[in-house]
Amino acid sequence: MAAQIQKKMRMENGTLLSILKAFLRKQPMMRRVLVSLMPILIFSVYSFGWRVLSLLALVTAAGVTTEYFFEKSRKGKPTDSILVTCFLYTLILPVTIPYWIAAAGVIFAVVFGKQVFGGFARNVFNPAILGRVFVFITFPAAMTNSWTQPFTGFPGGFVRWVPELTDGISSATPLAAAAQGNSLNSLPTHLQLLLGNTSGSMGEISAVLILLAGIYLIVKKTASWKIISSVLAGVLGMEAIFYFSGISRFPDPLYAILSGGVLFGAVFMATDPITAPSTDPGKWLFGFLVGIVAVFIREFSLFPEGMMFAILIMNSFVPLLDIAVKSVKANAAKRRVAA
Repeated sequence: MAAQIQKKMRMENGTLLSILKAFLRKQPMMRRVLVSLMPILIFSVYSFGWRVLSLLALVTAAGVTTEYFFEKSRKGKPTDSILVTCFLYTLILPVTIPYWIAAAGVIFAVVFGKQVFGGFARNVFNPAILGRVFVFITFPAAMTNSWTQPFTGFPGGFVRWVPELTDGISSATPLAAAAQGNSLNSLPTHLQLLLGNTSGSMGEISAVLILLAGIYLIVKKTASWKIISSVLAGVLGMEAIFYFSGISRFPDPLYAILSGGVLFGAVFMATDPITAPSTDPGKWLFGFLVGIVAVFIREFSLFPEGMMFAILIMNSFVPLLDIAVKSVKANAAKRRVAA
């Protein structure tokens, strides 16, 4: 009996793989990103219930269908990158987001973040972040007023659909609470931020899981450690300056890194090989500037989450960074030859 079940599962898996191979162009790098996201996704379901998967299913269906429509007109087919876009976009949303808004955001991301530039590998901006910014600006109430406290204990969200909404103060994210000037006693501890027992976007709450995913991607040579480390260094350095100057909103610089989307953005968004610099000096400079710009937006603007805006701003400078680096190298080589 067990052998028959295993045989049936192999046949079903083989059929599913055949469908994926026929429908999507395989990209090993993108599939490694999906693998790294699996623990984060499972923890999201544990924390926020099965509505996480229903949102992911809807977003993936809308994103893949939109991508397929455009690629078919070019006599091509979607790549695995569209799955990564859908996963990342979903995980940076609150679990309470209305379905139609989530779908509208991913369609905007695919159309205006990728396809208007000609499709995969031609886009200037990270599509997942662009979709979130579109939703954040167009539907701000849905993105800022409906946070929930995650489930705790076992089995947590594995037997629930979605946490109940609470009042805006108790369910505010650590980043929003710090930005509002809440007392230190009312803020989550560093340990809570590390483990993920806080309110926030579905995939951004567990610092430990994001860091483990980052280590996996670096070991597999899928994500640039230069970009990740320089982003974190930029945030830490700038926050340290503000902290010791007495103008920081956060209890300490480390708290600023652990709260909000800094870690998720550094590991999964800033390292996007299409929208990040290709030169090593460019990667270092890009990462530092992303971190610095994110801190300035967090501290001095109306938007407590500055990471998504910082990455998009720096995406627009990537071609210039690479050209500048190559020009400096070429001029240095000419001087060496002349000497």
